Amino acid sequence: MRYHLRPLTDHDARLEPSMNSFEPHITVATIVEQEGRLLFVREMQAGEAVLNQPAGHAEFGEDLMQAAYRETLEETAWRVEITDLLGWYIFQPRPGAGVYYRTCFVARALGHDPHQKLDTGILEALWLTPEELQARRDEHRGPLVERCVADYLSGRRLPLDAIYQHPWPLQRG
Repeated sequence: MRYHLRPLTDHDARLEPSMNSFEPHITVATIVEQEGRLLFVREMQAGEAVLNQPAGHAEFGEDLMQAAYRETLEETAWRVEITDLLGWYIFQPRPGAGVYYRTCFVARALGHDPHQKLDTGILEALWLTPEELQARRDEHRGPLVERCVADYLSGRRLPLDAIYQHPWPLQRG
């Protein structure tokens, strides 16, 4: 599915459609800590088990915090309260590949739902200490896993109102 940016100015409206479209990867993630352990998932990617934060794509019409809450629940079966913004991250896995725009939140665990079915591809949810996670570095899905954890452990926190929750700037096209 392709999305087109809404024109912002008269100049933007005159741009060729190929210059005014892209396939966005708007993603969210959460860092959840409880009793010194961080909530991660072991999931399948390209036939290999990897470690990742609860993370995924925001769905059309969802704000970023709603997406982070939903993704965390669907991937871990943990209900959370989002408390802070950790940061925004931009990642391109290889030249020519899509660009991922990740908003990472900090959340507090509220409770586990044993009846929640995990998303397809999720093998299990794990509570890992930062040391255990570092020891399994070769299993990380990508560099954002380590970067988000490092930012979290450094004490980085931004207020949630740093995100202006305006209706999506994307429209189906």
